[in-house]
Amino acid sequence: MPLCCVLSPVCRRLGLGTQPVLPSSLPRRHCSLLTGSTTVKWRKGNAGEGCSLPGSSWGERLADAVTPLWRLPYQEQLQVKYESQRKVLQTLASRLQELGVDVQKPGELCCPLRPVVPSPVINGYRNKSTFSVNRGPDGNPKTVGLYVGTGRARNIVCVRADHVKNVPSKHKQVGQCYEEFIRRSPLDSCILFHEGGHWRELVVRTTSHGHTMAIVTFHPQELGQEALATQKALLKEFFTSGPGAGCALTSLYFQESTMTRCSHEQSPFQLLYGEPHIFEDLLGLKFRISPDAFFQVNTSGAETLYQAVGELSQADGDTVLLDVCCGTGTIGLSLARHVSKVIGIEIVEKAIEDARWNAAFNGISNCEFHSGKAEAVLPQLLSSWEDTRPLVAVVNPSRAGIHYRVVRAIRNCKAIRRLLYISCKPEGEAMRNFLELCCPPDPGKKLVGEPFAPVLAIPFDLFPHTVHCELVLLFSR
Repeated sequence: MPLCCVLSPVCRRLGLGTQPVLPSSLPRRHCSLLTGSTTVKWRKGNAGEGCSLPGSSWGERLADAVTPLWRLPYQEQLQVKYESQRKVLQTLASRLQELGVDVQKPGELCCPLRPVVPSPVINGYRNKSTFSVNRGPDGNPKTVGLYVGTGRARNIVCVRADHVKNVPSKHKQVGQCYEEFIRRSPLDSCILFHEGGHWRELVVRTTSHGHTMAIVTFHPQELGQEALATQKALLKEFFTSGPGAGCALTSLYFQESTMTRCSHEQSPFQLLYGEPHIFEDLLGLKFRISPDAFFQVNTSGAETLYQAVGELSQADGDTVLLDVCCGTGTIGLSLARHVSKVIGIEIVEKAIEDARWNAAFNGISNCEFHSGKAEAVLPQLLSSWEDTRPLVAVVNPSRAGIHYRVVRAIRNCKAIRRLLYISCKPEGEAMRNFLELCCPPDPGKKLVGEPFAPVLAIPFDLFPHTVHCELVLLFSR
């Protein structure tokens, strides 16, 4: 990449000017933006140290770690993200050329790139936050917040999220109350499993209805059922009639977990208080949300995204929509009235239960949802596909992308002429998916179907103040 600074707004704000600079001369955060090797992530244990100005408070250092663009005006944030997505498309064009596919368009892109679609809400937009428990700046091991530093560097500090712009005040309130509760508790926090301790992370989910769900993760260690029951009763009392009552929780869940991450099937979410689900409105529909069901973290931004997906799909009353990694069914259900049929696939069983409930509650009868790994369900579904109606696929996977068998099934299904791939990390594993979809036929890899070609790319900023956005890439053949 040229060493000239493509992020001139960032450089101006940092006092670096617009002269050519080496990435090493930039603070770490903006060096990552230039090289494309973003190190800052939201999830526990992955947040980078960020780039902080001399004399920054711990709150500012945390904001720099989890929301690296927070110091920039929003329009400049969008420009940073546009340049990042432009580089992704340049890389894809270059990689495809290496495979003998000539897709390069003006500007060395593989397809036209539209400007980043801004988020309708810029601050406090997250409807889900995951707070860790670890040692704070003062050394207290019962601090609830987000991480500055990394586990690899062994310099993690857990800092309260009071000044993080994308976390809503309700989430901060519940986090502060949980901290107060565990500091009152005689039980230790669980930082390293083998060192003992019990109190672990807190997940807070909220909706525009004013619903608030809190999910507390607890390592049981050697505690018996009676001792566990006591801790659950104390937690419930604190949030229903004690100091935490002001949080006005709709649902309070408790999960005993001896692993870093547990699904409901591995370790059930235990409802201690309130309603088993919270509810959200999206594009005129009502959606039920379980503790571990996927739902886009920016609800208003998701509405903008899904409306565009509907337009780009060009689906009509004769179309069958294939919704891969469908979560609670938001995309498929929001488009159901425009298509003949929706088929959704999702690995999280509780999310599929929510999707089916959502369809029934909203009076939508042309949807079917399949629970299981997409790489197991989709090939079987498409191998016997004989429907003559047009088939449009929408893929919305996690950062890990989709399994090779899913790509192969889509590629080898002649009925799929149009594909929309939604990625929050297109420079990662999704890039491999793009190449597999577009490369020349390869019998050795069982990619015998006609290749797709990228047609249009539109970034949607669902994550203001961070370096991330959702890239919608339209493929056709």
